[in-house]
Amino acid sequence: MKESDIIQNIKSKFGIESINAMQRTMADEFRRQDIMLLSPTGSGKTIAFAIYLIKNLKEPCGRVQAVVIAPSRELTVQIYKVMQAISSEYKTTCCYGGHNFEDEKNSLNATPDIIISTPGRLLDHLTRGDIDIRPVRILILDEFDKSLELGFQDEMRKIIRRMPNISRRVLTSATKLATTPDFIDLSSASILDFLKENATETRLKIVEVKSDLKDKLEALGNLLYSLGEEKSIVFANHRESVERIFNYLKEKGFPAGIYHGGLEQIEREKAVALFNNGTISILVTTDLGSRGLDIADVKHIIHYHIPVSAETYTHRNGRTARVSATGSVYVITGPEEKMPEFIKFDETITLDKVHNIEIKKEYETLFFSAGKKEKLSKGDILGFLIAKGNLNAQEIGKIDVADHYALAAIPANKASDILKMIRREKIKNKRVKISMVRQ
Repeated sequence: MKESDIIQNIKSKFGIESINAMQRTMADEFRRQDIMLLSPTGSGKTIAFAIYLIKNLKEPCGRVQAVVIAPSRELTVQIYKVMQAISSEYKTTCCYGGHNFEDEKNSLNATPDIIISTPGRLLDHLTRGDIDIRPVRILILDEFDKSLELGFQDEMRKIIRRMPNISRRVLTSATKLATTPDFIDLSSASILDFLKENATETRLKIVEVKSDLKDKLEALGNLLYSLGEEKSIVFANHRESVERIFNYLKEKGFPAGIYHGGLEQIEREKAVALFNNGTISILVTTDLGSRGLDIADVKHIIHYHIPVSAETYTHRNGRTARVSATGSVYVITGPEEKMPEFIKFDETITLDKVHNIEIKKEYETLFFSAGKKEKLSKGDILGFLIAKGNLNAQEIGKIDVADHYALAAIPANKASDILKMIRREKIKNKRVKISMVRQ
């Protein structure tokens, strides 16, 4: 595929005027065999290595040409969407825990050109004999530092041993690595270091929010009221804390969602979709949400708990000020709470108590119990809502179609009436369950 076509697809699909310096460099360096790409979270690494990968692929040949390994389900899905948007001519399979195993197996049996997977899931398929990766020439290890942190070293070693014909390796990381494990030979790799050039700190305003009480919930509520409807991510250190914060915000009437590793995969996917389509403006999460989530226009990062390390702090903050945008970071501090050296404040504030203020929602989200595997498309849903829901196209928000379900954002002020009109209607002559998504 020609570079000009790749970049044109990127511009049109992602709404950008030009690729950034890091992405340009990866495009220019496509002939290099081994690359270590160092760049912070949110700087556009996925598009950068996607350009490199597609420029090095041969015509579809009935064999797996490339494997991309990422540490989380969310990141694999994000990479898959980027690859599909840039070049749909190559068959790509995405594998991760929580995804339908038989669907993945069937897709692998058809021999994709590219496999994108978490380490454990790919090893599971390999152990069962679902796919042969011996012909693979290109290996991408995305967010490699996170993979090591999560303990995937053994799985990656076993996978790489099954690919004796690798001729090109790309390792990406949001932090500098002191050493690399022996199973990934990057001794002669070109190191492309964009960590300082893309540092988000220069685009972030760091604000301390003082809480008079050890329990910071009231301070958090006051802060969120002051921020209004702009997108905010609230980070806490533990699942139990995330649940408690979420329940408090819902009780106070905030349009909030919840995201952590204890939730079912479909519930996490719904939370991200609602955050992206504007149904909710607040996402409460553990550090699972600090990497890999494909979320645009996040204005504010709120540290309810102090992050456990400088790396965690960096990755949390990387959810805002992405690429060339700006953002604000708020750290809520309790009485006599000590700050680590890696947190420096530009400003300190104490907020007055705010009585409940209604935050109006622009959208609600409909759930359809059918998706791609049932031959349901975005166009089908759009046409259905126009014909049966008496909506015009401009009123309908983001539509997401997964393998076995779909979500569509509709005007909040019409949502109840629309649901009554369409819930018993057929879509493509099929009876599909339609309901309102509730967090």
